[in-house]
Amino acid sequence: MEIGGSVVNTSHRDDTPVLITEAQPSMDDEQATRRRRYAIMMASRIPCLVGAVVVFQVWQLWWLALIILAISIPLPWMAVLIANDRPVRKSEHVNRFRRSHRSIEASEHRVIEST
Repeated sequence: MEIGGSVVNTSHRDDTPVLITEAQPSMDDEQATRRRRYAIMMASRIPCLVGAVVVFQVWQLWWLALIILAISIPLPWMAVLIANDRPVRKSEHVNRFRRSHRSIEASEHRVIEST
């Protein structure tokens, strides 16, 4: 294909989206994610407590009920710590637009002939 007097190679065309900004997720999105994690951790405490009671009542395994209860005790503390902590900045490989060296060389070495 020829555009403006130069040949463009379309065989190596990459259709992946190009990142145009390095902006982090919005504060609202970040807070929603932290709220969701907090709710999940706090909601998992109730089944742990119920599970400990069921294990003790049905199978009379006091040691297993105690372990399940011990797991549920630090959950509120961990949920608060995780909810208040901002996530670390992700280091991702992103697709950025980079002009090829050949296209730069071709545009710099253009010869205009006079007639």
